Amino acid sequence: MRDNVLQVLKATLAAAIFSLLCVLIFSFIIQLFSVSTDVIKPVNQVFKILAIALGGILFIRGGRGLFKGAVYGVCAVLVTYLLFSIISSSFAVTWLFALEIALGAVAGGISGIIGVNIKHRG
Repeated sequence: MRDNVLQVLKATLAAAIFSLLCVLIFSFIIQLFSVSTDVIKPVNQVFKILAIALGGILFIRGGRGLFKGAVYGVCAVLVTYLLFSIISSSFAVTWLFALEIALGAVAGGISGIIGVNIKHRG
């Protein structure tokens, strides 16, 4: 049980850090190249999904990959949402947030399945 919780925590932290780095880099690109504001939300969603995939593949191990991954995906969405809400000083929950949580659970579940099935060295 303890290992499962640690896996979810590590994966969530990795996803939050990766997502934050991607958004920081993207914000510099927006400033440099005057990118349209219409692309910001879709690109941020792609970053979030990639971050969830990366964290799950790197840190979800053992059995029950679908379950651990889905829990991790939801945790990653909640943590990144809270983190970016704090940074932007605005917190608004809409119906799209429920869709984001569901997408996080699916992405986490898939990455958890991949993570537990990858042969690891060591």
